[in-house]
Amino acid sequence: MIPENWELLAKEHQKAYKRLLEKGNRNKMLRALPDLHEEAFSKIDCLDCARCCKNHSPRFKQPDIRRIAKSLNIKEGDLVSRYLKLDSEGDYVTRETPCPFLATDNTCNIYEDRPSDCRRYPYTDEDVLLKRVQLTLKNTTVCPATFTVMEKLLEIGK
Repeated sequence: MIPENWELLAKEHQKAYKRLLEKGNRNKMLRALPDLHEEAFSKIDCLDCARCCKNHSPRFKQPDIRRIAKSLNIKEGDLVSRYLKLDSEGDYVTRETPCPFLATDNTCNIYEDRPSDCRRYPYTDEDVLLKRVQLTLKNTTVCPATFTVMEKLLEIGK
């Protein structure tokens, strides 16, 4: 079970997570990720949460913009001007949070055409979890699945 105070625990464990991600046995962690990912998502229903859509914006790459505009039957420029902005790193992200494509029941209005970042989030079955330490640390405080995976990795790393 995920503790009720998981967000607080995630904040308290930031240093331990960082140490593990930077100094832990990468091969051992990589081997464990697929099973830990499956275990976490067997307990967590994203539709009950949608914290990622409420707190983050994915990057919208050009293929994403093209695909989403086509599915919405609007011009790419209209999609960009209505919903997106350039961030400090030069990536297109949503103008606001929560995501404008998030429905009130936590479903996604563009689910079949959603950006690659959304498809892959929270990266708990990818080496991104180990390579992008700051992103993973942030995700532990937003996503209960990332918190769960990192807690299990801490146990494995002992």
